[in-house]
Amino acid sequence: MAESRTVTVPVVVERDEDGVWCAHAQLRPGVGAHGEGDTEEAALEDLREALAGLIEEFGVPRELSVTVAA
Repeated sequence: MAESRTVTVPVVVERDEDGVWCAHAQLRPGVGAHGEGDTEEAALEDLREALAGLIEEFGVPRELSVTVAA
């Protein structure tokens, strides 16, 4: 079973001139993702799926992950 992780990434959400909601996030320099949908929530869900694929392919960016031993 895959380990569940939480990665926080700044996201920009906007509505384009055709009324489509678009969500954008940059996982690391040169590696970003885009999601779109009929609603803001649909665009964010599409973006989450795209980011999950990028994290699976490239791993969690070092600058976004910290391990602290207690």
